[in-house]
Amino acid sequence: MTLEDLQQRLRDFAAARDWEPFHHPKNLVMALSGEVGELISLFQWLTPDEARQYRSDAALAFNVRDEIADVLLYLVQLADALDIDLLEAGNAKMDRNESRFPRVHG
Repeated sequence: MTLEDLQQRLRDFAAARDWEPFHHPKNLVMALSGEVGELISLFQWLTPDEARQYRSDAALAFNVRDEIADVLLYLVQLADALDIDLLEAGNAKMDRNESRFPRVHG
């Protein structure tokens, strides 16, 4: 599946439920923020080592994967609503980052 396939699947899902009127940038960014908050809550009180070892707790691992999926889906919908190519934007940002932050190691 490509990112475009996922965008279309999300469009079809929203259309089948008549949700398009609600999927404007303001609502989508608010929903995205809420999902990021839910992801944060899973790690909030963990030590750095516990966070790295999240997979050792099956329920936590499931919830982390589920919340990351929610973040991804809302981000894809937001980019679609704003007509932003996520891969192009991400690569352009990485190009800028590579210029701004020089390599430390070879």
